[in-house]
Amino acid sequence: MSDPVFLPEASTIAPRTDAIFFVLLGVSGLIVVLVAGLLALFCWKYRRDRPAPRGPVPAVVSREFEIGWTLATLFAFLLIFLWAAAQNFASLGASPANATDIHVVAKQWMWKVQHPGGQRELNALHLPVNRPVRLIMNSEDVIHSFFVPAFRVKRDVVPGHTEILSFEPTLVGKFQLFCGEFCGTNHSAMIGQIIVMKSGDYARWLAAQPQGDDLAGRGAALFRELGCSGCHGANSSVHAPKLAGIFGKPVPLADGRIAQVNDAFIRDMILKPRKHIVAGFDPIMPSFAGRVDEGDLVALVAYLRSLSTGASL
Repeated sequence: MSDPVFLPEASTIAPRTDAIFFVLLGVSGLIVVLVAGLLALFCWKYRRDRPAPRGPVPAVVSREFEIGWTLATLFAFLLIFLWAAAQNFASLGASPANATDIHVVAKQWMWKVQHPGGQRELNALHLPVNRPVRLIMNSEDVIHSFFVPAFRVKRDVVPGHTEILSFEPTLVGKFQLFCGEFCGTNHSAMIGQIIVMKSGDYARWLAAQPQGDDLAGRGAALFRELGCSGCHGANSSVHAPKLAGIFGKPVPLADGRIAQVNDAFIRDMILKPRKHIVAGFDPIMPSFAGRVDEGDLVALVAYLRSLSTGASL
């Protein structure tokens, strides 16, 4: 059986991406036909052996016409850009409230996946159909790029940053996963599969997988192992920020800035604690750079995200 001309539209993002592609292709094709047609017409009309006026070009086009034509094409370009952005690009980072969080760690040359229940995969990702997912992605070494052509999604995974990619698969089947950024000598081998299953099949698959500690549980163990609870625990006598309930909230800093407690802020506080000094607290926290790897950071962030709300600094 021959390969299909077009990849299936296997996510809710795919039809919008294809619409943008074909509209831009059509507009570009019309422009090419217009320019090529005018070029052919002028070449024929003003060819060497044809009697045609060769003098100065008459000033038949007014300045107002030129300005109007230029502004019209500019506005047409802006309208196409805004339409494309509204159709697709802005939605890639939007996370539905009911999305399932799945953690993905990129490493030369593999994709490591962990589901909310602690189930782990390597170079594979099982998903339920018609259910939104949110991938929380980090890199352990270099820049990678999570690319699923059938879903029309692609997101660079940059070291030191947490990247978010949200989408909803709409077709059951197996779809190819690539690294879309050259990441080293074995870059071409960094491939995997996205397996989209019916809800019942996905539930049975999850139940059949060995369940280790989930990320939040592993992060809690690391939190105690590294001695963090000695200062930040609820019963600690050390004057340090209490961390329960602060994720996603604004925090005043000693220099007058207001910082949002998110993944990047927590990573900075673990690796570069003097970058953000919380107002009212001494800069006594040591750096854990070199003591924790990317996987540990992901687990610690997941634990702090999971803490119950209600506490304050």
